[in-house]
Amino acid sequence: MGTTDHVIVLASTNRADILDNALLRPGRLDRHVFIDLPTLQVGMAGLPSGLIHPAQQPQSGPRTMSFVLPLQERREIFEQHLKGLKLMRASSFYSQRLAELTPGFSGADIANICNEAALHAAREGHQSVHTSNLDYAVERVVAGSAKKSKVLSKEEQKVVAFHESGHALVGWLLEHTEAVMKVSIAPRTNAALGFAQMLPRDQHLFTKEQLFERMCMALGGRASESISFNRVTSGAQDDLRKVTRIAYSMVKQFGMAPRIGPVSFPDAQEGLTGVGRHPFSQGLQQMMDHEARLLVAEAYRHTEKVLLDNLDKLQALASALLEKEVISYEDIEALIGPPPHGPKKMIAPLRWSDSERERRDAGEEVPQQQPPRGEEPSWPG
Repeated sequence: MGTTDHVIVLASTNRADILDNALLRPGRLDRHVFIDLPTLQVGMAGLPSGLIHPAQQPQSGPRTMSFVLPLQERREIFEQHLKGLKLMRASSFYSQRLAELTPGFSGADIANICNEAALHAAREGHQSVHTSNLDYAVERVVAGSAKKSKVLSKEEQKVVAFHESGHALVGWLLEHTEAVMKVSIAPRTNAALGFAQMLPRDQHLFTKEQLFERMCMALGGRASESISFNRVTSGAQDDLRKVTRIAYSMVKQFGMAPRIGPVSFPDAQEGLTGVGRHPFSQGLQQMMDHEARLLVAEAYRHTEKVLLDNLDKLQALASALLEKEVISYEDIEALIGPPPHGPKKMIAPLRWSDSERERRDAGEEVPQQQPPRGEEPSWPG
């Protein structure tokens, strides 16, 4: 460029982690604005200093911008994408619940949900998009659609039922775990043989107890298999990966291991370059490995104790899953009672009867048969 007058250059990327450091030096770009995933908090707030590149922060005075941003972002994004659909009710009727169901979703994920809901409504022959279509779309994006052609043997079905019941029961009984909205043993197209659908919270800070109980919930499936069949299967691979990641994060990054102390080391992906380069000694690495194993072992023992003390409830949940294939929050509460630590954050469930009522109001013919198993609406998470 031969001039600097009246020239404005705008650029954006969703991969800021791979940008050349030369672009990020002070003075190269006048303003860096980082846009996080949409939230669901009510109210208004100033733009925090973390959204502005440190090089552009003032040296003194207030470190926030003078304007405010609405924080009901996911709801507003849903309403924007729902405008293009023919809905049974106003978009505001669906947007708040959908926003609560989708913490951590990006704008592209939200657009995908609305598109899937429209496709499902067309396949079902609906004249407009119903609650069941939107719930199906959320479930499909989160867990994949039910794969009806994949038939499990009776023995495998029983193992999957006890595995998912273990997740659901531990999450139900512990204090800091998330609400169990739905449990299914219908195989999914993403190779999962079943899933327990949770209602995750918009939470950014976690205590040691909360992380520990998340580990326990992830280990509930493996522990349930071991207790019920005196053996384990390969189905807990993803659960164990999550548990390992949480344990090492507590030890190496969050400073939650007393023997290691309040220190934090980078992840392998963001660590020092070069083979064998670590910011800690080999002896400290062995200590951290030992502490992580101790955390996992303690979580597994606690999970086993919770399940052994409630074997009748585990059996009741597994039997209900084998009979119905899908159970909801209300089914679990009817089988084993309310959560012992008080009600968890819940979203008012929308039943299949609600969708039938919507179709009657619209003058559409309502089929007599029940919805296909594995595709009943409900959710988170």
